[in-house]
Amino acid sequence: MNNARILIVRTDRIGDVVLSTPLPKTIKQKYPNSFVAVLVRDYTKDIYLNNPFVDEIIIADEDKISFFELAKKIRSKKFTHSLTLLPSEKINWILFLSGIKKRIGVGNKLYQFLTNTKSVYRNKYVPLRHETEHCLDEIRKIGITSESFDEEIYLTVAEKEKSEKFKNSVCPNDEIFIGINTTSGNSAPNLTVDEYAKLINELKKLSKIKLTVTDLNPPKDICEIEGVVYPNEGNSLRESIINFNSLDLLISSSTGPMHIAAGLKIKTLSLFCPLTACSPDLWGPKGNESYILLPEENYCKNKCPGDPKICNFSGAGGINSDIIIEKVKNIFNLK
Repeated sequence: MNNARILIVRTDRIGDVVLSTPLPKTIKQKYPNSFVAVLVRDYTKDIYLNNPFVDEIIIADEDKISFFELAKKIRSKKFTHSLTLLPSEKINWILFLSGIKKRIGVGNKLYQFLTNTKSVYRNKYVPLRHETEHCLDEIRKIGITSESFDEEIYLTVAEKEKSEKFKNSVCPNDEIFIGINTTSGNSAPNLTVDEYAKLINELKKLSKIKLTVTDLNPPKDICEIEGVVYPNEGNSLRESIINFNSLDLLISSSTGPMHIAAGLKIKTLSLFCPLTACSPDLWGPKGNESYILLPEENYCKNKCPGDPKICNFSGAGGINSDIIIEKVKNIFNLK
């Protein structure tokens, strides 16, 4: 195993890819001479740039490389193991055609049976077990144990200097620099645009705080707020990651930017739904100083719209700007 060549496959969204970052480090700590590569989409590759435990990043986008070209490329790397963290029939067949002898996936699909793919079964699934621990189950399948679930993103010295320079330009008097990410990509419950606008305008009144909106494409009504910087509009993901690193706190729903901040060890204040599928026990940030806000106990019973993705936490017992501001004051001991 010390000379194993291992491919980690995570071809889904930003937050999920960040949650996979404990795996390369865990593998290299056990087998320092192993070769570890990741197979990701082009738009998430920046998460793994400069990671000292990753030897190669392979891109899986269909518009950049065909099914058979990707299989041929992977075959040329002579991988001994593959770990697929999300079931995918297409990826399963590519890995099979790539000649990888020990292939491990999740679930119990027919295509996995047909290709003799070993699986980590979730028939004894624990609903509130963190997603990162489920990822680590796959390396446990090949004899590597770990209790470290910390998300990690690595910056170069030059990137850290650029991040510090950006912060100093916005906070010349050492103000507390708070980022607010107002969108969620419809992946989780979130505040309304109006409530975020109220939050921004109220936080602006606190003298020791400077604000930035971190969305790549902020809503129009948010963009019109003065006295706030919008550094990530039109940025690459890596440029945005550098800007996230300048923050003292990120306020957001349960979404990719929250995990980016966790991977950079930035404090997070995150809005979560208590329903099992959206729970912070399953999707919460790992490895940073994190604060979680949930609606009151009976809120979901009375207000849940049936689809957590369209919930906006409004109404009695929910989450609003006043509650968030009080929490920010407590975190930084502000009056």
